[in-house]
Amino acid sequence: MANQHAVSARAVLRDVRITPQKARRVIDLIRGQKADEALTILKFAPQAAGEVFHKLLASAVANAKQQDPAIRDASELFVTEAYVNDGVTLKRFRPRAQGRAYRIDKRTSHITIVVSEIAHGAEGSAK
Repeated sequence: MANQHAVSARAVLRDVRITPQKARRVIDLIRGQKADEALTILKFAPQAAGEVFHKLLASAVANAKQQDPAIRDASELFVTEAYVNDGVTLKRFRPRAQGRAYRIDKRTSHITIVVSEIAHGAEGSAK
C-alpha cells in the first residue's frame, strides 16, 4: 500500500428540517469536487440547504485537519462521499372543511459528508 496515510474524515448532521428530496438536489452539486470548490459552490447556491451544507462541509474539513495536522487547507481534500437519508417524519394535522382533518408531513433528513485526501475515481472498484 503506497498511500497508507490517506486521511478520511466525516461530518454527520441528523434530523435537519430539510426534505430529503430538496437536500439531494444540493448535495449532488458537490459530490466528487475538491473541498474548497465545493465550499464556494455551497456558499453561492440559491437553495436554502446550501447554508446548512456549507457549515457541515466546513466541519468535515476541520475534522480532517484535526486528524492530520499536515493538512493545511481545504484545497488538499476531496468530497469523496456525500449522501442524504430520510430522517423521522413529523406528522401534523390541519383542520379542514366539514370536521375533517388533513395530515401534513414535515420531513427531516440525515446528512453525511466524507472528505479524503484522495479522490475516488471509480466508486465500484473497491468491492
